[in-house]
Order: sequence, then structure tokens, then C-alpha cells
Amino acid sequence: MSGDRPSPLVIERILRDRQGIWQQIVAERDLNALTGRMLASSAIALACYGAVLGAFHSPLMALTSALKLPLLFLVTLAICLPTLYLFNLVFGARLSVRQSLALVMVAITVTSMLAVAFAPISLFFLITAPDYGFFKLLNVAILTLSALVGLRFLTGGMQVLNDHGLLAPAVAAETPAQVSAPAPAAVSAGAAPAAVSAGAVPATVAAGSTSSAGAEPVAVPAGAAAAGAGANGGTPAAAPIVQTPAQVPTQAQWGGQPAPGVLPPGYPATNRPWGTPPVRRGEPTQRPASMTLLYIWILLFGFVGTQLAWTLRPFFGDPGQDFAFFRSIDGNFYAEILRTIANL
Repeated sequence: MSGDRPSPLVIERILRDRQGIWQQIVAERDLNALTGRMLASSAIALACYGAVLGAFHSPLMALTSALKLPLLFLVTLAICLPTLYLFNLVFGARLSVRQSLALVMVAITVTSMLAVAFAPISLFFLITAPDYGFFKLLNVAILTLSALVGLRFLTGGMQVLNDHGLLAPAVAAETPAQVSAPAPAAVSAGAAPAAVSAGAVPATVAAGSTSSAGAEPVAVPAGAAAAGAGANGGTPAAAPIVQTPAQVPTQAQWGGQPAPGVLPPGYPATNRPWGTPPVRRGEPTQRPASMTLLYIWILLFGFVGTQLAWTLRPFFGDPGQDFAFFRSIDGNFYAEILRTIANL
């Protein structure tokens, strides 16, 4: 089979490309066709396995079990799916009905296909060890194992949806309050600050004007030079006012250790050496309520399914009794299993 052609078996695609299945469910892309294929595959597989179960009694029982086993799973799904969908809505999840149905159908498809894969083993023991109690417990164990694997797929799919944010409540984007920073004052063209003001450039005055020519020049600020000129009778020029940034004390100048949250004197707040650790956002701090609800729903699905199976019995058919499409509703599934184990 070529790699670019999709597999005609939906179970093969689920097992080989489960991430592609989850992404298709997340995007809600062609879910109707996918759900239909899974529904048809599950019904056929469960019918085949049901025929093996009923074959222990008679061909007529095999036919009725082939009809009732798919009915068991589909009716259980119809009973429990609204609970899963509505409870997800209550806890803020954004799953649609089609997404919920597709997720559960993935689990049922895996369960049914795994059960039908065990059908040859069940048929082998039916032929070689036709004991009613053993055959019944063997197939209950097969169905339980298959269901656990299928539910594992269900939890994995829900986890992928949780990673995409579909199980979390829709949170409106919080925009931080706009802090109105004071607009910079309009500076006229004549008052535009130069890159380096003239007053900040030290003027080099030769000391030789008052002393010998061999003396070294001394760097004197221009403002001071202008003031000196005014004192000697000259016309003093208006020295530009230059604001110099405050010097940041070094560790050698300020030897004290800062207390938590206290800055050294004159230290700008933007250059603090001990910044607070950045806040890490977007990390899950706890399991979403929808994931916890899923495990509760799985237990509910199991209880509903086992009780419905007890209501729709017989599936195997006790060889000591005549054929019957249904039995009278008395007792429960778990008491019958315990009684069968005790009679082995």
C-alpha cells in the first residue's frame, strides 16, 4: 500500500496515525465521515465476536448475540454521551457534540477491534474446552482487557484536546491597563539639544598665558572659562545648563549589602542587580476539571454497560437451558461473576 493513500481500515489509521486522528478531531475536519467509518467498523467487529460468544449454545444464539453485542455498546454510548458533553460544558470545556462523539467512538473502535482479534483464541477454547463457566469468564476477561485499552485511547485523546485548550474555560484576553505616560514636551527647533553641548566640552586653556610657555595645558570647562573672562572685564557668555546623570556608586564606594527589596543610594531602579524572577505564565498548575470528570465518566460508562449487558443477556447461553432471546431481570452482573468464580 502506498504511503500517500489512506488505509481503507479505520482501525489501522487509528493505530498508526493516532496523532493525525486527534488533530482531525481538534480541527473538526470531516468528522461525520470519520465517525461513520468507526461506527460501521465497530458494529461489524462486535457482531463477529458476538457470534463466537453465542456459538457455545446454538447457531440461533450465535445470531442473536451477533445482534445484541453491537447494540450493547451503542445503547451504552447513547445513554452516557449526553452526560459527558453537558458536564464538559458545565466545567467550561469547548468540546462540540461531534468532537465528543468522535472521541468516544475511537475508544469503542479500538475495543471492538481488539476483541475480534481475540475471537480465534475464544473459538479455540470453545472447541477444545467446552466448559460454560470457564468460557464465560474467559470472554469477560477479553472484553475487560479490550475496554481498558480502548479507554486508554480515550484519555490520550482528551489529553491532546486539553493541550490545545479545548478543555479549559474560554478566558477573555486580559489587556493590561494602559498607563498614560506623559507625552514629551514639544521641543522647538531652536531648543533641540545637541549631541554634545558646548558647555559640557572642557575648554583647553593654556597655562602659558600666565606662566611660562613650557607649562602643560589645563582642561577647564568652558563655562568656567567664560566666568573667568567676565571677571577680567570681558563679556561673559551665557553658559548652557547641562544636566549630568547621577553617578551610580560602585560596590567599592558602597560596601553595605542591600536588604531585600532595598536599592543602594543613588542606584537606578532599572539597573537593580537582584531582579525578581520572571513570572512563568501558561504552565498548568492543576489538572483541568474536565479531565477529572472524564475518569468519573469512564466509571459511569462501565457501570451502565455492565448493567445493560445483564439486562440484554443471554450472550453465551447456558447449554442446560432452552434458547431465549432475553432472560428475566434478577440479580446483577457482579453477583453472577462472583458466583461463576466460586463454582469453578
